[in-house]
Amino acid sequence: MNIIVNGRNLDITPALRDYAESKVKKFDKYLSGISEASITLSVEKFRQKAEVMLRANGVMIQAESETEDIYASIDEVVEKLEKQIKKHKGKISAHRKDNRSSRRAETSTVIEEPLEEPKVIQRKKLAMKPMSPEEAAMQMELLEKDFLIFTNAETGTINVLYRRRDGNLELIEPA
Repeated sequence: MNIIVNGRNLDITPALRDYAESKVKKFDKYLSGISEASITLSVEKFRQKAEVMLRANGVMIQAESETEDIYASIDEVVEKLEKQIKKHKGKISAHRKDNRSSRRAETSTVIEEPLEEPKVIQRKKLAMKPMSPEEAAMQMELLEKDFLIFTNAETGTINVLYRRRDGNLELIEPA
């Protein structure tokens, strides 16, 4: 596993690097195939933040924590990652047992006029691995996001999967 430790407004001491790396290395026994772990530690006034992103078998698992102590932030983010990994492993085993074909919901689009001109405040670039809608749903749950853009492995097109207000998921595919 390749572990990268970065610091923002913080000098990474050898003790801090060793502490963060030792906490993240234990995930190797829970989840096989972790190729990369990126740890970002940052300090802003009284907030000390730890962010960890794991890449394993094409799946990204990430968590972040903010406390007044950097070591406490690392411990808290590790606890969050443990919960996510257990949830992921449970979903994989349930998915294997329940190997049903996916159901696709028909979509209807409602276009609303914005009141103000929206501004782009953040940009993200993501490497999109082709995956099935079921894999995308698991990935979305792991990242605890309300939507996910992915390349559909079956059709090769870009799809959007999002959580509806009723809690169900809806898949948007190009016509």
